[in-house]
Amino acid sequence: MNEGVNGPLPQAGEGGAIRVALRLRHGIRGCLHWLRWGAVALLSTLLLLDLMFPPQLPKARDTSTLVVSRDGTPLRAFADAEGVWRYPATPESVSPLYIEALLNYEDRWFWRHPGVNPVALLRAAGQMATSGRTVSGGSTLTMQVARILDRERAGATRTPWRKLVQILRALQLEAHLDKRQILILYLERAPFGGTIEGVEAASWAYLGKPASQLSRAEAALLAVLPQSPSRRRPDRHPGAAQAARDKVLERMADLGVWTREEVEDARIEPVVARQLQPPMIASLLAQRLRSAHPKHARISTTIDANLQRTLEERVSAYFSNLPERTSAALLVVDNETMEARAYVGSVTFGDKARLGHVDMVRAWRSPGSTLKPFLYGMAIDDGMIHSESLLVDAPQTFGDYRPGNFGEAFNGPVSAAQSLRLSLNVPAVDLLDRVGPGRFAARIDHAGIPLRFPDSAKPNLALILGGTGARLEDLVGTYAGFNRNGIAGRVRYTPEDPRIDRRMLSPGAAWIVREILETNPRPGELEQFDRGARPRVAWKTGTSYGFRDAWAVGGTRRYTVGVWVGRPDGTPLPGQYGALTALPLLFEVVDSLPRGARDAMPLPPPRNVAEVEVCWPLGIAAADLPASLCQRRMKAWTLDGAIPPTFAERGARLWSAGRESFDVDVRSGERVTAVCSLQHETRREQIARWPALATPWLSNETRRASTLPRVAADCMHDGREASEELRIDGLNDGATLVTAPGSEHAIRLSLRALGTERKVQWLLDGKWIAETSGSQPLVRDFGEPGEHALTALADSGAWTRIRFTVLE
Repeated sequence: MNEGVNGPLPQAGEGGAIRVALRLRHGIRGCLHWLRWGAVALLSTLLLLDLMFPPQLPKARDTSTLVVSRDGTPLRAFADAEGVWRYPATPESVSPLYIEALLNYEDRWFWRHPGVNPVALLRAAGQMATSGRTVSGGSTLTMQVARILDRERAGATRTPWRKLVQILRALQLEAHLDKRQILILYLERAPFGGTIEGVEAASWAYLGKPASQLSRAEAALLAVLPQSPSRRRPDRHPGAAQAARDKVLERMADLGVWTREEVEDARIEPVVARQLQPPMIASLLAQRLRSAHPKHARISTTIDANLQRTLEERVSAYFSNLPERTSAALLVVDNETMEARAYVGSVTFGDKARLGHVDMVRAWRSPGSTLKPFLYGMAIDDGMIHSESLLVDAPQTFGDYRPGNFGEAFNGPVSAAQSLRLSLNVPAVDLLDRVGPGRFAARIDHAGIPLRFPDSAKPNLALILGGTGARLEDLVGTYAGFNRNGIAGRVRYTPEDPRIDRRMLSPGAAWIVREILETNPRPGELEQFDRGARPRVAWKTGTSYGFRDAWAVGGTRRYTVGVWVGRPDGTPLPGQYGALTALPLLFEVVDSLPRGARDAMPLPPPRNVAEVEVCWPLGIAAADLPASLCQRRMKAWTLDGAIPPTFAERGARLWSAGRESFDVDVRSGERVTAVCSLQHETRREQIARWPALATPWLSNETRRASTLPRVAADCMHDGREASEELRIDGLNDGATLVTAPGSEHAIRLSLRALGTERKVQWLLDGKWIAETSGSQPLVRDFGEPGEHALTALADSGAWTRIRFTVLE
């Protein structure tokens, strides 16, 4: 055997085989080389084509905006820039039954193929070649998405070239997106007829329910609609829609995805579609939130859809008889979370005659008397009053400002609680004057009610009667503080809104004010216990000057409700005021809200709130006074043990409220002064003075008990007795006035109040009718038949009264 240097030499036959092997290896290497270069070229070409013709993926916000309630019910939808209704959807947000029907009917191998299913394409091509028509489609779900994104429609002409483009686009999508992203594109953009795209929009449009709640029959229907949305629309062609649906159901049974029993039950369901209408609930709130979040495709709110729908219908029906250009607003807030449960911004959205496009929940309007509870609570916190402090409801002026009551009638001496319940104006202005309008406005702004004044004016006494601007949503948020231990809150409209709580009043002051408002009987009820098991409501009304705004705000343990009625353009609405127009709706709403047993039960007072018996006119604890100085007894709620006395009167009054001591002769009872010509045996006595302006409303017995005895004849006057005595000139007490027979004219009189140079307020039957100064005459017609009382009350507290009768 021949051997070479490195081993045996190959034989002749062996050399030929080696040469063949070497040539083969060389050829394979050459092929691989060209294949690699071909693959690189192909890949480069595909990358170049991808760069030249990128997939038409939607923009970040390319869906319509959907505003939903707290349970996902659509409140209002806003079409996209092209007018298409398309709601956000994900595989997790739709029913699993729909995903099963869609994938098993359209693309069973969706999760496995690379965008194209060659087997399905070959099968479809073979069926087309043998039958001459399309028997089954070969498009995958990815290919359908490609067609949708390229703006092709199911009815477009199908050509091999278009199919090739779809295949390439599908491969391109699979390279750019994962399967879940591709499925989301289909869920949001599949055509369902008209301007409706996506399963969520279709579910609400045709079935009136979210896609998460689809039954098997409904899932099958929506799975097959995109194949031919125009011919199978259930609202136009229910027969064709049902036939297509049943075909899907049969496929699901054949594949064993759903049992035969489940499919047969699904077949029983009829195909019933409602008329296509976009949702329009809480429209103004939805519009407001969309403006605040323009890039959000889905905005979740705190609104209760069922409650919202009910209250919108109630408000529309309740105010249907009001004049044109009249609107209303309603806001319901959960006290615990400060989340809005219902938001009605106008009577009827879109009603041009009622300016229904104006959102009155956030409009600046005169609040009328709705700020009064906060003033009384602040005064309680400051130790100025308790619940039964004596206030005076009588005509008086504060500088150049002379407030009057809503009905022009006055009540004389009233408690703080009574003044607040009756919404009396003069006591509230008097209280604000003592608190300070600037300080009150700052406190109320900090609590959550920013006030707006005209022409940059500073806060003044008129603000407590509505001489400022406020918004319904701020009032409701702050009124909620009465049931939140004095903590006011900003109303929240979405779960993402921050919780902003601010101290409004101390827990004790908030409890006292709420108790005052809660124990105010509803109109038509004698006592609060007439209401039975209805919830306790701390309520307050308000009416702005000129009948431009009617308000009612009230709260229970769980909810706070605010109602506004008026004209958005600010023109008067004569005859409509808070108690007549807004309050009945407030109680209707409160009584319809969910409630528990505790809502009808009173809450115990905080530890620093106590009930104490106080005496009028001094206003202090009865236990600290002799019986002679306690002319009226009443139970008062006090805070931190403070029992402030009755306010001292300001201005040049004849006297002021308070305790007054003096000496009297033990035998005659006459008052003895410091200088007397004779010696007197005296004793020390006291009287409790009522405020001078309250005197006309006191009984004769009460007036005598609080009047100083006359001075003894031999004593010098000390100036403590009344220095002014009024007399009405021009009409005798007890006079009878008779109109001339056949005359339609009233009797005109010219009257004067003699005995003072001060301003004089004239009251007819307790109602203010005029103001004069000094001996300036009052010229007025008196024509109302019946008995009347005419009172002249000077700013000093001096007063007189005559009675007369008018006969026809």
